Amino acid sequence: MLDSDKEFVEDLQPLPRGASANQQQQQQYTHISRQRGRRPMFGSRPVAPPHPQPPTHTEVAQTGVANDENNLPEPSSQSTLKKQLLGPSVLKPGQDNVDQSRVAEIIYEASKGSKYFANESRKDLELTKRIDRILRKKAELEKTDTSGDLKRADAHIAALELERDLSQTIIHVDCDAFYASVEELDRPELKTVPMAVGKGVLTTCNYEARKFGVRSGMAGHIALKLCPQLVFLPLNFEKYNAKAKEVREVLVRYDERFEAASCDEAYLNITSYLERHNLDPEEAVEKMRQEVFEHSKLTVSAGIAPNARIAKICSNKNKPNGQFRVGNDRSTVMSFMKSLPVRKVNGVGRVFERELEAVGIKTCGDIYPLRGLLLKLFGQKAYEFLISVYLGLGRTVIRPAEEYIRKSIGSESTFPDLEGAANLREKLRKTAEALEEDLTKTELQGRTLALKVKMFTYEEAIRQKPLPYPIWKAGDVYEYALPLLTKLEEEYKPMKLRLMGLRMTNLSSRKKNSGGNDFFKPVMVKKRKLGAETEERWEEWPEEEWGKYDEAGFEVRREDDVEMDPDEVKYFDGLRSDDLLGLEGGDDEGGELENEKTSEKEGVNEKEEDYWPCPICDLPQVAEDKAFNDHVDFCLSKQTIREAVREGDGERETTPMGPPPSRAGASASPEKASVNAIFKENKQTGNHRNPLPSRRGRPRGKRRKL
Repeated sequence: MLDSDKEFVEDLQPLPRGASANQQQQQQYTHISRQRGRRPMFGSRPVAPPHPQPPTHTEVAQTGVANDENNLPEPSSQSTLKKQLLGPSVLKPGQDNVDQSRVAEIIYEASKGSKYFANESRKDLELTKRIDRILRKKAELEKTDTSGDLKRADAHIAALELERDLSQTIIHVDCDAFYASVEELDRPELKTVPMAVGKGVLTTCNYEARKFGVRSGMAGHIALKLCPQLVFLPLNFEKYNAKAKEVREVLVRYDERFEAASCDEAYLNITSYLERHNLDPEEAVEKMRQEVFEHSKLTVSAGIAPNARIAKICSNKNKPNGQFRVGNDRSTVMSFMKSLPVRKVNGVGRVFERELEAVGIKTCGDIYPLRGLLLKLFGQKAYEFLISVYLGLGRTVIRPAEEYIRKSIGSESTFPDLEGAANLREKLRKTAEALEEDLTKTELQGRTLALKVKMFTYEEAIRQKPLPYPIWKAGDVYEYALPLLTKLEEEYKPMKLRLMGLRMTNLSSRKKNSGGNDFFKPVMVKKRKLGAETEERWEEWPEEEWGKYDEAGFEVRREDDVEMDPDEVKYFDGLRSDDLLGLEGGDDEGGELENEKTSEKEGVNEKEEDYWPCPICDLPQVAEDKAFNDHVDFCLSKQTIREAVREGDGERETTPMGPPPSRAGASASPEKASVNAIFKENKQTGNHRNPLPSRRGRPRGKRRKL
């Protein structure tokens, strides 16, 4: 029998019982076409055989979800889920020789059956769908003429090259396993045994523990499976604060305006120091590290580079107790970045890494060949970020953390599963009180309030609303947050939570100066509070499934949401997965792919809002009658406005601004009433009537948009 006949016979296997006529016909045409060596024919027109197309990533993942009795993914999709569960293990110093496949398998098996595992599986599937869309869009773009996009990208690169600054020497100093190293000073015997700080979720661990794949942000019970002999120690922030202060006492000798990025790391610009002391950069940094060790008994690692971005990458090169330098010339910078994995760059997380790998970008050098597609694949912000990464650009201005503008401040807490309207409202009130405490300490107030909740299934939802005027009191916070909670209760029935948080944005200062209330002055940040979060905040593991709570039954995490690495402010400010993709149509099936990312269903700021300008402060306000009038009342109640009216008017009346032409049947305030007259009337009667006309009579038409 000929080989071709054998193939033909093998193909003619009986179909399963109940096979449709179409399936039988499909098999017949396939056999005929193979036998004749050409495509099957219907009449005189050639047609493609009706066999299914190769499955997409999504179809593979979806098929695998229901394949075994535990609804676990098939091996084809398990690999991506295992990598997602693995988290940043491959990036942590001290893990270079760890068998990451073994670590991933242990984490995968230990997490199976938990709510956390189910949520991560869902997110992995959603990300797979998103990547499918990116690949389809890439295929479409490759069929078109992209020469114009290439020219624009090259022009952008040329413009950035003109801004390149190679005149500065920036260093990034990072304490080695800071919390663990501080504990080892009191207990030297722990230096040779695997040890971790924290129990439910590890804050950090020493390098002996890292040899087993243990890392910060990992769940305690997972760490024990990786390293059964692991020793746990409780946190002692007072001790860590004292040691951090000792380290900074040395750093200030080299740069008085050094920038503390966290409790255990800092950026310094030592250009002036090198000129004054006529030292080589590597020699000066070696001297500084030695002084830190002599003063604090702690070792630090350092990166030396022309800018902050590269310096941070370099500080991880020779950990622990080492240093690495990238020279101040373009060729050295470009050579260093060319082979650098994109995941090692600040701003590229697990999600973005997978998206970049899908289109063929694994190293920073891979960015350049795809420069003509990046804008349409990932959007403007990600495009600019990636081009700057390819060129090895970064900031060279280093300044104290206190000088950066604060973006938001919030308070959130995790707790055992909580349900019931009364319980949820009590938790909301306590969260509002915690937020008021932080706002009072910082003398801040906010104009936008956001409520974040995490369901017992680990699904997150965020709702936010603009406020008619700045608030900071717990009562006001609760009053405006309650409708957000009520709305969520209607959407998620029954609602059972394990996390609740409130965040205030659009901040202004409540401090007063000689010129009156300083309402709109930019708010400067304070240094990040020690212990406010783990080293890998986005990689936190669910405490309630394998950790114990404190005596009060819950854990509170306060957040000063300060962008402590302004290198990412310039190129990567506020970038989230929807910004990264820039896909048309907004068909975001992906849901939440990054921490605190709001899905399309949640609808936070999904639509453009109408705004009216305030006639007093000229700031845009949400186009809603009651909120707008409340804001105008607030502006007019300020002492500075009252004094200005009195000084400019004296005894004569001042005619207020008249209302815009009203619609038929709409009422308007009397045009001849004066602001002073209404103020006097309010003072006598105790009322607080708005001296400006209501906006209910505003004519329809095009409204100002932000």
